[in-house]
Order: sequence, then structure tokens, then C-alpha cells
Amino acid sequence: MSKALRIVVVLAILAGGGAAAWWYTHRPAATDELALYGNVDLRQAALAFNGSERIATILVEEGNVVRAGQVLAKLDTARLQPQIDQMEATVAAQKAALDRLRNGSRPEEIAQARANLTSARADSVNAAAQYERRRALSANAVSQQDLDAAKAASEVAKAKVDVAKSALDLALAGPRDEDIRQAEAQLRGGEAQLALARRQLADAELFAPFDGVVRSRLMEPGEMAMPSRPVLSLAMTGVKWVRTYVPEPKLGHIRSGMRTYVVSDSFPDRPLEGWIGFISPVAEFTPKTVQTEDLRTSLVYEVRVFVEDPDDRLRLGMPATVRLRPDAEPHPLAQGDGRKPQP
Repeated sequence: MSKALRIVVVLAILAGGGAAAWWYTHRPAATDELALYGNVDLRQAALAFNGSERIATILVEEGNVVRAGQVLAKLDTARLQPQIDQMEATVAAQKAALDRLRNGSRPEEIAQARANLTSARADSVNAAAQYERRRALSANAVSQQDLDAAKAASEVAKAKVDVAKSALDLALAGPRDEDIRQAEAQLRGGEAQLALARRQLADAELFAPFDGVVRSRLMEPGEMAMPSRPVLSLAMTGVKWVRTYVPEPKLGHIRSGMRTYVVSDSFPDRPLEGWIGFISPVAEFTPKTVQTEDLRTSLVYEVRVFVEDPDDRLRLGMPATVRLRPDAEPHPLAQGDGRKPQP
């Protein structure tokens, strides 16, 4: 073999060895990582007033971050407050009437009743004596008309004694239990109406039920609010998940609570940690909006992957890729069904 040919063979061997070494050092690492594809989802609430009245003001704009308990909107209360004032006066009157019945007769009232009875008895004695004197006189001295008048006066005086005695007995006995129970029932009814009016006044303010972001204003000031017409749409920021679908052959490689990493197209180099929270027990056909590596007509299982997103980078409907390893440890926040505990 000529010297030139040997040089060519050696160079070829060196080139092949170098290529093999480069491939060996740069070959893709063997991995069992699974990739799932889906879209970001989150909880939403359509907030409406409990009452029917015109909207006075809306205190938030679309995109504002709100906290649980924050007032978001108010109704016009110009007609509610006078009604409450009237009901408060009615309840006060009913309470005073009930107190009067429970306390019974005052000592002064009893003393007055005794005095009336004493006066009536004295009048009766005097009327009876006058009648007896006129009847004892001769028929020529007193006319029959005067005798009848004296007799009637005596009987009227006796009747007044009975009336005064009954009044004293009533003062001593006090009100009947039935009257007290009736007054108590009327007071409870008035207090219930007052509580309802106050609840309506409190419902004139719309509060945020949780921490979130205002997605949209569905009504404006001046419009008539009703329980069936939402005023604001609120999205919860504390809990987010990726709704994805797993083909049946890969279902055995995932489990609830498994640690995952979620990557979005907007932040491909900043993955977010998460965990599998829900695995559907029922198979379904792949939705058209879901991208998978398998055929779209294959059966899949819905999976919810909960995500930690402290910087609020994920948006509703954003495409996302979920990467996980079957041998990964469970996420520390995963518990039970894998959902982050709520405050």
C-alpha cells in the first residue's frame, strides 16, 4: 500500500471516530418523561345583587385585583332607608305595648280602682236609703213617679258597684296570658320585617367572595339590577390548573399528586411547578382543541394539573405543556385529590 493511501485510510478512521465520539457526547439522554398538552383554566364567578334596584355605582374596573370582602358595587338605597326607619318605629311601639302588658297594673291604677269602688258603694247606700224613705212615706206625700225614680236610682247605683268591683279585679289580676302572647307574636313579626329590611340594605352592596381579578363589567350605573342579571365577572387567582387529556396507554404512568412542570409558549424557559389533582374515571373522545401526539379519534382521560403561579403569568385559555416523570416524588402541596387547600 502506498504511503498516500495509508494516510487517507488513517484520516478516514480518525474522522469516523471523531464523529462517533461527538454523537456519543451529544446524544439525547434517555428519559421516561411524559408530555401532555392542554389549556389553562381557572374558576370564575358571575356576581349579581340579591335585590332589584338601580345600580348607584361600580367601584372597580376590568383587570382590577380585588380581595375577599371588598365592596365592588352599590345599589341606590334612597327608598330602603325610610322603610327601615318606619319599621324601627313600629317595632318600638310594639315593644312598649308588650312591656305594658307584662308589667301589669301600676299601684296607682289599683288604688284608683279601689277608690272608684268605695265611691260606688257609698252612692249605692245613699240611693237605697232614699228609696226606702220615700217608700215608707204615705202614698199622698210621694207620687208614684218619684218612687219609681228613687228605685231606679238605687238599682243603677248597685250596678255601678258591680262595675267598679270588676274593674278592681281586672287591675289586680293584670292582663291575660293570651293578650301577652298576642303582643309577643306581633313584636316578633315586626322584628322579622325589620331584619329583612336591614338585610336588603346590606345586600345593596356587592362584595367580592374571594381574591381575584375583575374579568368584565356586565352592567353599568343606572341600569336595573336583578338577581338573575350578573353585574361583574370575577376570576379566581389563587387556584389555576391546566386541563389536559391523557391517552389510555399512558394512563398507568400518572397518579394523583404527582409533581409536574408546566411550560407556556410565552415563558418557555420559566417552567412552573404543579401537581396532578384530578384524573377522570371516564374515557372520552379527544376534544378538537387539544393537541396530542396520537390520533385525535383515540379515547383519552381528562386530567387537571394544578399550578403554582405566584407571579400570575398564566391566563385563561393559554396553551400549556405539562411535563412529568413517573418516578418523580409527590408535590408537597398535593393532598387527597391533589388540590391546594383553600383558606
